[in-house]
Amino acid sequence: MLLLFSGVAHAQQTDDAEKELAALQAELKARQQALVNSKASADELQTVLAESEKQIGSVASKLNATRKALAENQQQQAVLSTRRDELRQAIAQQQTMLAGQLKSAFIAGHYDYAKMIFYQQDAAKFERIITYYKYLNQARQANISEFTSTVNELESVTASLQVKADELTQLQADQQKQQNELVARKQDRQQTLQQLNNKIASEESHIAQLREAEQALMEAIERAERMSQIPQELKGLTSDKGRLLQPADGTVRKLFGKRRQGQVRWKGIMIDGREGSAVKAIAHGRVIYADWLRGFGLVTIIEHGDGFMSVYGHNQALLRQAGESVAQGETVALLGQSGGQSSPNLYFEIRHKGKAVNPADWLDI
Repeated sequence: MLLLFSGVAHAQQTDDAEKELAALQAELKARQQALVNSKASADELQTVLAESEKQIGSVASKLNATRKALAENQQQQAVLSTRRDELRQAIAQQQTMLAGQLKSAFIAGHYDYAKMIFYQQDAAKFERIITYYKYLNQARQANISEFTSTVNELESVTASLQVKADELTQLQADQQKQQNELVARKQDRQQTLQQLNNKIASEESHIAQLREAEQALMEAIERAERMSQIPQELKGLTSDKGRLLQPADGTVRKLFGKRRQGQVRWKGIMIDGREGSAVKAIAHGRVIYADWLRGFGLVTIIEHGDGFMSVYGHNQALLRQAGESVAQGETVALLGQSGGQSSPNLYFEIRHKGKAVNPADWLDI
């Protein structure tokens, strides 16, 4: 009956998830059609792109948390399964031991105790037998108690395994739902991005967009600095120059100082990596900005003290909020392609007192 109910519940969950996905796809399709019909401007498309990438970030964060919960659940089940096997083995051993004790007691039970007592036959031997039975009974009672305790623990572990199995089923359903939503929102983003790229097809428009993005970053940094109160324990990055942690795994493109388009030059580096992989803080610091930014997508900015800060752009999702302290190597975001990127990468800068410095001189790369 329990399995039947579980199957019905799972089927209902699947049906509900499919309905939700269909509703979301219809909503996104209607939005795209409205953009086409209205011949939206580049600024309007940027606004839609920002909202789309924020929604992707939210779903990706939930999916990341679900994956962690799945891994933890599976680890817990492995521990419980090992303990269950140990208990089953212990019960088998205890059963064998108790069976042996009962057999010994039965065999020894052929003594004529009444005769031994009334006729006082071999009193010393009789006393030894009584003492033996006393200790045998005590041992048997202890073994029976241990056996009962082991059986109870086995029942508890088995029940816990069933709970974890039910949790796993729910987590897997959540994961599938989140993955479906992520795919739908990525498709919506791609259509918006294509419309935006068509709007700014000329070189002049590209340069203007790059300048606007750079200005937006500078303004975001300035606002964050004004609102920030630097903890005294932040000592900057100078002592670790050349040894700082690479913020993401992947292929590093050392672009700093190179011409990007027109007179616009690169202020940082790019690391081509796997979408959804970890973006890590290069050093201890505090997050002073975590939001979507034009041209950079979902951005995290970390302050390290002594005028130093690190910038992490193009993320798929942001995992730390402004005001939170982070340790060196701590995951602060998931690598992505927000900000209008066509492939997953991390855009990374180091700034000192507002001025961009070459990350290649500071990182261990």
